[in-house]
Amino acid sequence: MSGARVLPPLDRWTAGGAACPIGGHRVFVRQDGPPHGPSVTLVHGFPTSSHDWAAVVPPLVAAGLRVTTLDLLGFGESDKPRRHRYSVLDQASLVEEVWRRYGIGATALVAHDYGVSVGQELLARDPARITRMAWLNGGLYPDLHRPVPVQRLLHGPLGPLLAPLTTERRFTASLRGVLGRSVSEEDLRDLWAAVSRAGGHRLAPRLLRYIDERRLHSGRWVPALEGYPGPVLFVWGPADPVSGAHVLVRIRARMPHARIVELAGPPAVGHYPQVEDPAAVAAALTGFLAP
Repeated sequence: MSGARVLPPLDRWTAGGAACPIGGHRVFVRQDGPPHGPSVTLVHGFPTSSHDWAAVVPPLVAAGLRVTTLDLLGFGESDKPRRHRYSVLDQASLVEEVWRRYGIGATALVAHDYGVSVGQELLARDPARITRMAWLNGGLYPDLHRPVPVQRLLHGPLGPLLAPLTTERRFTASLRGVLGRSVSEEDLRDLWAAVSRAGGHRLAPRLLRYIDERRLHSGRWVPALEGYPGPVLFVWGPADPVSGAHVLVRIRARMPHARIVELAGPPAVGHYPQVEDPAAVAAALTGFLAP
């Protein structure tokens, strides 16, 4: 399954950002758009990077938004310390520190996959800071999360032995299994480049501990999701086997006030809406976020 390229080249994306020193590590941060425009922060998922958002950022900028993207620790261009204890709580603190360093106060927040857990933690800490909340496919409810086989293996006791054996071919095959639409070979190659930079693919067993954290913190994170009083948008790929249509059923039941854009196609979008159909995602986000 291969389509036309939608993402700008990874090196062009990273050239537009800078390394921000936080907690003894270098964190990749990029800002686009008018300095005084309404703020929105985009948080990426596992196992990729902020480059996932690269095709969505220009329309947001054109709508007058000040867009902040970053690579969480262990991802993309940010540092990837081998023995670090990767925690969603620490990643949320990292986002807060980026906000402090860049003078970002109130901000809209957009989160995908792993990033939804970071977003839920940020909501649990300070919901008043988040002006609007948009969610893309992710494990908002731990009991509904369906990790793919390779994730289950990497999350298990054999993970540290298997992670170094991950190749671009295996990564691509696994990623295609969660997509609903075709993605170009060039885009897939760049996604792998972000994952594997500095041996980042070896960190998967440590990063996948977020699965356990979701269960551990569900008592805070689910109420933070459902009780958030601000405007909420879900931009969702129903063909996602991990967090697809089955999650929308609960969202509709528990959050009837939320706006939902279901990217049902045909063909229906899968786990990576912002890569599979960036135009539809950008249109939904712009309509929701723009002043």
